[in-house]
Amino acid sequence: MNGTIRYSIRPYDTIWMLAQVFNTTVDSIMALNPGITPTNLQIGQVITINPGDTFHPIDTPNASDQAVSAMLAELVNYMRMLWEQHIAWTRIVVMEILNDIPELEAATQRLLRNPSDFAEALRPFYGDEVASALEGLMTEHITIAAELVQAAKAGNNEAAAEIEQRWYENADQIAALLGSINPYWTTEDWSAMLYEHLDLLKASIGNMVAENYMESINGYDAMEQQALEMADMMAEGIYMQFAQ
Repeated sequence: MNGTIRYSIRPYDTIWMLAQVFNTTVDSIMALNPGITPTNLQIGQVITINPGDTFHPIDTPNASDQAVSAMLAELVNYMRMLWEQHIAWTRIVVMEILNDIPELEAATQRLLRNPSDFAEALRPFYGDEVASALEGLMTEHITIAAELVQAAKAGNNEAAAEIEQRWYENADQIAALLGSINPYWTTEDWSAMLYEHLDLLKASIGNMVAENYMESINGYDAMEQQALEMADMMAEGIYMQFAQ
């Protein structure tokens, strides 16, 4: 097809990010790749992209199309902000627990605002019950992480193992909730994403406890990249479910 290229999916690629990189649209990429599953891109998977195709591949965009595109951009930006805040304040609280920083209580309260912010972002789409359930589960995610840091700091491996098990069970509960409310999300995809998030955070905590600071910094970069992938997956799923 004239003007198109073949592109191999790389780690952390999402349809939305590729649309931004190649100055095209999510709709264009989806139309050129029938059957593609946006929430389950595989590394090495080859897709077709039409760079610079800023218009709908069939119809000229109308005001409604432009409004939807603006909604997607706003949604992606907001979800990215929330996930960035989540990992940034988590890292701050972890460091303050390990180093007995007096600001710990204030930083913890700021981190605990993050679940409420996520709940408010999803409330217009999924209602009060889902928003409240997500807020509770994400709050639990944070409090369990704090318990894990305290156990690691004390060198209590037995307690850490029990806490870690609860942490992953909580991730399964979050994944099940998200997988149940959006046809473009699956429990399996969210479990994999959340497990990767926990694995990266656990490694970061271990490196900070062991004073492997460079490894901890490098781990934060990986955690940030992965958090942005979760943000884009969340935004894309909502966009695809509610675009009409």
